[in-house]
Amino acid sequence: MKLVPLADRVVLKQLEAEEKTKSGIILTSSAQEKPQEAEVIAVGPGGVVDGKEVKMEVKKGQKVIYSKYSGTEVKLDEEKYIIVKQSDILAVVE
Repeated sequence: MKLVPLADRVVLKQLEAEEKTKSGIILTSSAQEKPQEAEVIAVGPGGVVDGKEVKMEVKKGQKVIYSKYSGTEVKLDEEKYIIVKQSDILAVVE
């Protein structure tokens, strides 16, 4: 099964949370902060959304930073994904 986003939506796979601090302290899963960095898995076609032309600027495989409380989390084939609008993506990590 695969996710195919519509309009200006983007499917992201969240990157793993840090398990250790820079000083070497190991964090429990409840103490780990949810990362805002993810990999783009699929990109919608863009088009006209709410009367405005939307051009998709991200591509599959790119690493991005997205808004902390944005998107919808979904689980498919035991994998967790986040579906966000392209406008919720803040930056591309190069």
